[in-house]
Amino acid sequence: MVNYLITGTNRGIGLEYCKQLKAKGERVIAVCREPSAELKSLDVQIESGIDVTSDASVAELAKRLQGTSIDVLINNAGIIEANSLDDLDFESLERQFRVNAVAPLRVTKALLPLIPEGGKVILMTSRMGSIEDNSSGGFYGYRMSKTALSMAGKSLSEDLKPRKIAVGILHPGMVQTRMTGFSGITTSESVEGLLQRIEELNLSNSGTFWHAKGEVLPW
Repeated sequence: MVNYLITGTNRGIGLEYCKQLKAKGERVIAVCREPSAELKSLDVQIESGIDVTSDASVAELAKRLQGTSIDVLINNAGIIEANSLDDLDFESLERQFRVNAVAPLRVTKALLPLIPEGGKVILMTSRMGSIEDNSSGGFYGYRMSKTALSMAGKSLSEDLKPRKIAVGILHPGMVQTRMTGFSGITTSESVEGLLQRIEELNLSNSGTFWHAKGEVLPW
């Protein structure tokens, strides 16, 4: 049995991670602010009341989990807000940075003592954070925050290599969630691919930017 901790689990991709991992017989620790009824029905360990943008809240999570081994940490919590050049909201840009780029690093740092050698850290980034792939502009806060997250993941992959902890930087695809207006592939299809990438992750491919389907994406 592998111990997984996942943030942002009350709906969407995070909830689907919990469903599929529970079905595989893995131990799941689901972290969220408020658990949904569907999450509660899964019979997983729920750590609620956690705000990943708060130092105190994340420290409380680490305290609750003392003595627990986390084999795979999946930093899934994130937000998307539309910001065009004509309608820039700088508070929105900063909020997306706090949630999408800084919070995963905060959570990883706080929980690092619980991740053993051979463990894995997953950052859920986005193809929209690829500089080379950007051909449509817009979404300034989301794109910039996800680019920053990918850079954090690359640095983590180097810094954690001596500890024998691998880092995966994963794009889930265009997935049918509230975040995307329910356009794209199903969460089930996406998570099936993501779990395959996590299984294949090791120290030799640590720090790679992967599509859930297995394609290596451009920075």
